[in-house]
Amino acid sequence: MKDIHIKFRIGKSIFFQAFAILLSVSCVIPLVAILLYILDAGFKTIRTNGFQFLTNLPKPVGEAGGGIANALLGSIIIITVASVVAIPFGILCGIYLSENRKSRWAYWSRLCVDILQGVPSIVIGIVAYFWLVKPFGGFSAFSGSMALAIMMLPIVIRSTEETLKLLPDSLREAAYALGMPFHRVILKVIVPCGISGILSGVMLSVARIAGETAPLLFTAFGNPYVSMRLDKPMQSMPLLIFNYATSPYNDWHDLAWGASLVLLVWVLLLNILTKIIARRWKVQF
Repeated sequence: MKDIHIKFRIGKSIFFQAFAILLSVSCVIPLVAILLYILDAGFKTIRTNGFQFLTNLPKPVGEAGGGIANALLGSIIIITVASVVAIPFGILCGIYLSENRKSRWAYWSRLCVDILQGVPSIVIGIVAYFWLVKPFGGFSAFSGSMALAIMMLPIVIRSTEETLKLLPDSLREAAYALGMPFHRVILKVIVPCGISGILSGVMLSVARIAGETAPLLFTAFGNPYVSMRLDKPMQSMPLLIFNYATSPYNDWHDLAWGASLVLLVWVLLLNILTKIIARRWKVQF
């Protein structure tokens, strides 16, 4: 009787392990199917146009060739400006929350950050439209960057806070024992010890906004030409993909697939880099 009970438990364990593996595989299958489809369609476009796909401007409908140079440059500019605005502010907020864990202001600030993280991107785009586009009388790359910066803030703040919480209190105590003031303890001891975890949160936030389209529809709007002015409309990769994918022209559909592949590779590299940074920080810690 005891042997039957043991065999039953072993069989039940094997069954649930197989069931868990089956569920895991079923979750991966849609992702693999999407990746393979984008790779197939995107490589056809890039192979047809060659390296000029990244350096040429889009051509009018009916003309062969064309590229995504304006969208690629626009995405880099918009994301860079958003990062310059959001990263320092987010890191400072994360430091404050980690150093003042039990204060009432920190509690409400943390609650606001959690709520902001759950706000839909299209709502942030509408808010940016009424804050920056409508008052200044036109679409602009700067308003798009501000919308993306708002989306970056919760990720940077929470990753900084959680990273610094993992650091032992002995680091602070040792620094204070040496007579260091508070600001030097933070800048010279706490932040350097958690810099890899903070950087992983920063990279994750950049990867998060790289593919956002909804906020840019209401702010940056798009531009068929190369533009480097922050006070004018500017093209970006997600906008180009959206506009071309919804058009009735097959040539534009092909460009959208090629741009999708470039954007996919960009986001995947950022996520892989984030994982590498986080893993190295955990090993060192």
